[in-house]
Amino acid sequence: MTASPAPDDPTVLARSGRLDVVARTIVEGLRLGQHRSPRKGVSVDFVEHRPYVPGDEIRHIDWRAWGKTGRYYVKQFEEETNLVAWFVLDTSGSMAYRGKTLSKFDYARQLTAALAYLLLAQRDAVGLIAGSSNQIDRLPAASSQSQFERMIERLNTFRAAGESDLARALTDLTSSLTRPRLIFLVTDALEPIPPFAEALKQAAAAGHDLNLLRIVAPEEVDFPFQKGTEFRDLEQASHRVQVDPYRLSGLYRANYQRHAAELLAACRSYGVEELTLHTDRGYREAISEFLETRQRRLGLRGR
Repeated sequence: MTASPAPDDPTVLARSGRLDVVARTIVEGLRLGQHRSPRKGVSVDFVEHRPYVPGDEIRHIDWRAWGKTGRYYVKQFEEETNLVAWFVLDTSGSMAYRGKTLSKFDYARQLTAALAYLLLAQRDAVGLIAGSSNQIDRLPAASSQSQFERMIERLNTFRAAGESDLARALTDLTSSLTRPRLIFLVTDALEPIPPFAEALKQAAAAGHDLNLLRIVAPEEVDFPFQKGTEFRDLEQASHRVQVDPYRLSGLYRANYQRHAAELLAACRSYGVEELTLHTDRGYREAISEFLETRQRRLGLRGR
């Protein structure tokens, strides 16, 4: 008699509490092939410095760099990791929207934690940058065993508030990177397209592997509201408006579809892999679809 698979319903998982437990539950039982590394072969060549974080091995500290700068830096070697992945997490107020399922922000946090857990299990390095107009917060990339705990700690401290400014968060990240990296944009992408598209353009020109994981609540697509409803702006709390949803629905759907089409066009223009994830969709199916698509895309590149 085989054991039943662990639950994969995002809302049910969110009720279990601890984010690290949720991430491990999502990954448990996943039978996924290893990703294809963009680097060929393994060597012990020095790649670059990165800031020291608690948990790194002291033997990798570059003492010459410390003598010159007074700061601790770690030498990162080619053999330490297959790749370096960065998560850019949207912490703007719109991510706090919660319909019949968990909030977009909770879905995004759980998805980020699960993907980070997968990558770290493969000895890849992961880093995190989260931001809105309120602040930009960064956790340096690392592949050490304690990095997952640091990721969870940061994810638990974030709150969805402020106006969206994902373009700035992405630009801040890419301007600091000296080599092409794998970048996950975890966001609802409800922001002006032109500045975001420009940030994508610059990141793509630098050779980064960009992946947009667009988090959507079912109500945003279906717009099921029928009675008089007060809508408030989650990014500017003082903005509230009482509307007749029946009369608004047609205009809303048209604007929503236009925004989605412009976003998809920008992604295609700059080679960004886009995957739309509804907050009522199981994580395993979503992660499997994303990684299978990525494998096919990398396979075509290698031909």
